Amino acid sequence: MISSHPLPLPISWEECRDRGWDGIDILLVTGDAYIDHPSFGVALIGRFLEDHGYRVAILSQPRYTTNQDFLSYPAPRLFCGITAGNLDSIVANYTGNGKVRETDAYSPGGSPWRPGPQDKNNRYRPDRATMIYANLARSTYKNTAVILGGIEASLRRFMHYDYKQAKLRASLLTDAKGDLLVYGMGERTVLEVARRCTQGKPLHSIQGSCERLTEKELLDRYPDFSTTGNKNYLVLPSYHDITRDKNLFLDAEHEVDAHQRANSQKIVFQKQQNHWLVQHPASSPLTQNELDHLYALPFTRKAYPAGSDIPAFRMIRNSVTIVRGCSGNCSFCAITRHQGAEVQSRSNPSIVQECKRISAANDFDGTITDLGGPTANLFATRCDIGGCKKRDCLFPEVCKHLHIDEKRFLQLLDSVASIPDIKHVFVSSGLRMELLLKTPDLLKKIATKHTPGALKIAPEHSCDDILELMHKEPHQLLQEFIRYCERQIGKKGKKLNLVPYVISSHPGSTGKHASQLARDMKNLGLTISKFQDFTPTPGTLSTAMFVAERSRVTGKKIFVAKNSSDRKKQRQIIEDHFHRRKKQSTGTVHKYRRKK
Repeated sequence: MISSHPLPLPISWEECRDRGWDGIDILLVTGDAYIDHPSFGVALIGRFLEDHGYRVAILSQPRYTTNQDFLSYPAPRLFCGITAGNLDSIVANYTGNGKVRETDAYSPGGSPWRPGPQDKNNRYRPDRATMIYANLARSTYKNTAVILGGIEASLRRFMHYDYKQAKLRASLLTDAKGDLLVYGMGERTVLEVARRCTQGKPLHSIQGSCERLTEKELLDRYPDFSTTGNKNYLVLPSYHDITRDKNLFLDAEHEVDAHQRANSQKIVFQKQQNHWLVQHPASSPLTQNELDHLYALPFTRKAYPAGSDIPAFRMIRNSVTIVRGCSGNCSFCAITRHQGAEVQSRSNPSIVQECKRISAANDFDGTITDLGGPTANLFATRCDIGGCKKRDCLFPEVCKHLHIDEKRFLQLLDSVASIPDIKHVFVSSGLRMELLLKTPDLLKKIATKHTPGALKIAPEHSCDDILELMHKEPHQLLQEFIRYCERQIGKKGKKLNLVPYVISSHPGSTGKHASQLARDMKNLGLTISKFQDFTPTPGTLSTAMFVAERSRVTGKKIFVAKNSSDRKKQRQIIEDHFHRRKKQSTGTVHKYRRKK
């Protein structure tokens, strides 16, 4: 049943007692400031558990040089849930070149630093936050289960690469010594954990979870286990083997990728240093009705403590998530690894109702800033044959079995635009060009009525050999897309401003590729206003290529720009081609203006 009170989840023990609680069932610890908005994972999970009758409290950005903030709460009755926040903590704290970020969009005032000295012990979010928070929780609540979750845990659940340390690390579950790791979109799994803890049952073999077992525990649980020959198991290369031969890291990532996209029911094993990591099959995605119900929960859509200025919240406060998952499977992107390749769309009435709630707020400025998700125009798509082992719907071309419901998206835009007090409705999330070409009416409508100044597209590169490594469509698609826009959008007397996102220094890319990229974009009349150095984040095939220096396609050795000077050279080539003056920038995203 949906709660009727418009209160946020409590963020202190005093607030819990004000509600008449004599204890809490679950404490959720996050590296982000607390925003009671459905775009923030800890708010989604917290509201979901609250809706099922559990008393949930939030510990946001606790100090990590002491357990004082943890001691401010009594021990949770069921478990302590740990997340680094909406970003991997290393990605949040460092650029792709390992430089300290001077901003943090998920912290008060956009600063990564607490008041006081700007040193590593005074950040709002520590490096490898999940591990630090888990250790503090275990030392504070000695008899309470510690459950790891969120994107950092999900992408670091197997052996992974840490680009700040420039080394391979064991599973986060092994390093943090948690009781369980929840991967993916974890609503079903977390609810089952809460039920098992309530009933005093062991947390074994839960879908969507990973366990760590000793050799003895593994053989007791799986007496038929063998590193070869069991069709029900997938055994990945071990920590020991991968550290001796980094080529095996790419092999392991390939196997994990294929396993997940196929929605395989095999149990996955990987030997760490002294324990085994055991991954159970993924939990089933929420149905449309369940997804609608989740987003209808009483989020206050505010930051806490009241009045906190969080840049990420300012950006998404009037945005609406309409779709989950992505079947694009880009090599450099972790969305498929975390959210899955199966796309789930909310119903049109559910989205319209959320927009009505937003428009009724006293401080609503008249603009719905985004109807989107990982890829906005995957909304309302589905597989006509119910799915396949590849679940690779867009590469090397759009699958003939992918059903695209253009009419439904058009109806959604019209329904939201007709709500009183809503003046503008934008689609600001990324859009796939190959899908836009198959939905001409939707393209025209978004381009002429629902674009906030520019249409964001992500060709990522122009060299076909690099695009193949990226698992992206050939450059011909971008050329075709621009010609189509010039013919169709130009008829309406509107000049379409396209903003292309590109990646420099992706594995395989050399200075020649950077030069070709700049020339190709200029020849198409495009300005590279945003580009980013490749960042080897955990849980992607591009990162595995970065580590192994080997092509995911051919298996052959490739050039990888691993040091900052090689990466800087590729950036400089792009800058020089456009004769641009560098403006102030943060992280690794660069913005330039063409000289007149």
